[in-house]
Amino acid sequence: MRVHLFVPCFVDQLYPETAFNMVKVLEKAGCEVLYNSNQTCCGQPAFNAGFTSECKSVASKYIKDFRDTDYVVSPSASCTGFVRNYYPSLFNNTVFHNEVKELAAKSYEFTEFLTDVLKLETFGAQLSAKATYHDSCAALRECKIKEGPRKLLANVKDLELIEMVDTETCCGFGGTFSVKFDAISTAMADQKLKNALETGASLIISTDLSCLMQLDGVIKHKDLPLRSMHIADVLASGWNE
Repeated sequence: MRVHLFVPCFVDQLYPETAFNMVKVLEKAGCEVLYNSNQTCCGQPAFNAGFTSECKSVASKYIKDFRDTDYVVSPSASCTGFVRNYYPSLFNNTVFHNEVKELAAKSYEFTEFLTDVLKLETFGAQLSAKATYHDSCAALRECKIKEGPRKLLANVKDLELIEMVDTETCCGFGGTFSVKFDAISTAMADQKLKNALETGASLIISTDLSCLMQLDGVIKHKDLPLRSMHIADVLASGWNE
C-alpha cells in the first residue's frame, strides 16, 4: 500500500522525530511510504487568522502537492480535519471542486489509518509507564476519533492507560486562541494537567502535537512531574526498526 506523508509545518520544525517514528510504524505495517519534499502547509493558520485568500493560495499548493496519491496520512488530526471539513467549502465551484472531494476522502490521521484502513492495532511496542490520554478537539470533533488510539495503546506492552476526568475538554491551545487569549488558554491547560496528574500518570499522550506543545509549555514552566508524548512515538517504542 502506497502512503504519502503530510508532515505539518510545526512538526517538521519542532518535532521531526515524530514524523520519523510515523514512517517506522507505517513501514512495519507493510506500507510503502512516500514523502513529497515540496510540501509546506495545509493553510489552516492563515484561515484561522481570517486570511482566507492567503489560505486558498497555500491550500491550492497543498492540493497540487498531493495530486495522484492513494492515501495522505498525517500525525495531526487538526490538519487532516481542516482538509476534510474546510477545503470543500473553500474551493466550492472552483476548478479544484471535484479534486478536493477526492483529496478529503483519502486523507487520514495517523491512528485512524492504522485502525480503520490497515485494520491493525498491535505493533509490538513496549513502554513501561503509567499514562493518560488527551482527546484533541480536532481528533474528537472533526475526525470523530475516539476508540482507535485507545485500542492501539492497549496493545503497548507495560503501558498502563488511565482515563482522566474531562478527557474530552480542550487543552486551551486552539492555534491563535492561545495567543489572543493567553490567560484563558493557560487556565485551560492548568485544569487539563491537574486532571492528568490526579490519575497518577507520568505521561500524557495524544494524536496532536499542537495540544502537547501547549501542555508541555506549562509542564516545563511549572516543573510538573509529567511528560508529553505523541502516539506515533509510543507505537515506535521498544522495538528495533
